[in-house]
Amino acid sequence: MVNLMPDRDSRDDPSPRAQPATGPETYDNGSNETGPCETDAERRRRRARFLRDLAEARELRDRVQPRRVKVARLRHAMRMRTFRW
Repeated sequence: MVNLMPDRDSRDDPSPRAQPATGPETYDNGSNETGPCETDAERRRRRARFLRDLAEARELRDRVQPRRVKVARLRHAMRMRTFRW
């Protein structure tokens, strides 16, 4: 069998997921990279922006994968019916 795909060395051409994110829309992973003078208001604004983006991504996923949404809704309903108080 002939391999038509060229060999790929990850060190020469990393995938976009392997590259570090750069730009104003990046989120840090808990380390305080913005400096020690970050205020609570800045942290809350950054968290609110992240949560808005997360909600938008979930809505997009729900729109493009309606079957998954239906299955999740049915599964949740089944859990609620079988839950004992």
